[in-house]
Amino acid sequence: MDSAEKIGSDWARPALGVGPVRLSGRALLAPMAGVTDPAMRRIAERYGASATICEMITASGVARGDRETALRLAVSDETCAAPRVIQIAARDSKEIAVAARHAEEAGADWVDINMGCPCKRVTGGLAGAALMRDLDQATALIAAARAAIRAPLTVKMRLGWDESSRNAPELARRAEAEGVALVTVHGRTRQQFYTGRADWPAIAKVKQAVSIPVVANGDCQSPEDAAAMLKASGADAVMVGRAAQGRPWLVGDIAYYLAVGRRRAEPGLAERGAVAREHLEGLIAQMGEGAGLRHARKHLAAYVDLAFGAARADVAGLRRALVTAEGPEEAFRLIEAIFNEGMQEVAA
Repeated sequence: MDSAEKIGSDWARPALGVGPVRLSGRALLAPMAGVTDPAMRRIAERYGASATICEMITASGVARGDRETALRLAVSDETCAAPRVIQIAARDSKEIAVAARHAEEAGADWVDINMGCPCKRVTGGLAGAALMRDLDQATALIAAARAAIRAPLTVKMRLGWDESSRNAPELARRAEAEGVALVTVHGRTRQQFYTGRADWPAIAKVKQAVSIPVVANGDCQSPEDAAAMLKASGADAVMVGRAAQGRPWLVGDIAYYLAVGRRRAEPGLAERGAVAREHLEGLIAQMGEGAGLRHARKHLAAYVDLAFGAARADVAGLRRALVTAEGPEEAFRLIEAIFNEGMQEVAA
């Protein structure tokens, strides 16, 4: 088996580019609705994520000027050097042009089109992964978005709609022909949702079909996973999704590993508590006390679970109290109690 040093050196290539945008590394934080809020993205960027993608916005949300869209467009950190990426979704050419222009005006360094979301609310509106059932429409949307903006354009897709139509290589070829600068491929079909294992070798067919950079996504939970993904897929970078919840530093850990071929030390218990507190503070500042605390609950639960595991009876009660806290002061007190030096840390 290859050593970590050898795996790392295999991927220590020149800087990855998305059009004129140069990335610091090869690990990106995926866009996840209800999860990758500006506070989480800011923390991931500070720990070395090569780029973070905001939660998907829709043309209808832009047209309404709704609060949720405004929150998703909020800047994670104006001082951070990581590129700002905004993901859009739409079902027709006029809609996608509006959404793309709005994303560019909001300061996106590049704009990403969602053609991979499997949820019924999105696919039922003929957006997201539903576009993989109609490559002509998908191509028309890409062309409309490309014509609407000057910033680089990228596309995130799945392997296909189902096992009988794994058409990601063809969609990627069409995207490249329309001027797309990079494609990301989640190694599952839409019909799989998040079941089974992501098929990393299948992403290699997309890489072989295009000359633009390809990012592999799906089931990357560790630096070693990232190296294995790149080896199996031939991709240029990895995108990390669900595994980063409760440990937003993971994306930077992976970028470091791929650059130098060895792990860096993970945060200790006190540092994890400080990050959890920062995340909660950021959400409250952005959303207000009530909404921010409610939104934070899933994040706070993940911070605790990944620090201590599920079997810690001495933590279970504090965890329950934390995720049901009725006010910020109570939540901050519980974070301090949970992540104190007297607790024995369990590696995530």
